[in-house]
Amino acid sequence: MSKLYIVGIGPGSKDYLTLASKKAVESSDIVIGSRRALDLFKIPDHGKIELNAQNMKEDMKLAVSEVKSGKIVALLSTGDPGFSGILKPILKMKEDINIEVIPGVSSVQLCAAKLKIPWDEANLVTMHGKGISEDILDIINNGKPTIMLPNFKPAELAAYLIENGINPDRKASICEKLSYRDENIIETSLKGILEMKFSYMCVMVVY
Repeated sequence: MSKLYIVGIGPGSKDYLTLASKKAVESSDIVIGSRRALDLFKIPDHGKIELNAQNMKEDMKLAVSEVKSGKIVALLSTGDPGFSGILKPILKMKEDINIEVIPGVSSVQLCAAKLKIPWDEANLVTMHGKGISEDILDIINNGKPTIMLPNFKPAELAAYLIENGINPDRKASICEKLSYRDENIIETSLKGILEMKFSYMCVMVVY
């Protein structure tokens, strides 16, 4: 029976792949994902399609089309598909196909673990695909740590917060390249972040 697996692959290291994700990929006729995601699995060349970040909508349409043709397809999603992942855009397509979601470890979860933050007591915010919303000012001031997936340089977000009245000395952390060998965790302040550069693979926390 044809099916679309939406597979969470975790933050990037093989150590965070689940057995369920491996089984879903192994049982699929076609696996679609970024090169970084595909490299986590042993997949024959004829059974994989590299996802183009600049053309994700078309690649998701391709995945749906292959399922409709009778195939089992695994669509790989960094982190967890349900948090700033590809579950939402797939559901918006409103296609009548069999979908199974395989959850993964989000970088937000790993960040919370590294910093020893009970994440059921934190604000979780994703800015992927969005600009900075004024709501972030209220969220950050509600007494809970705020764990954010920025869609731009952390320094830009820190500058916005400071310019809008948040104390520059407010404690902040950056978790960069989580689960990779060059993982980098910085505990500093908002004003400290202004002078730092990070890759796009980072999570920002304001306490």
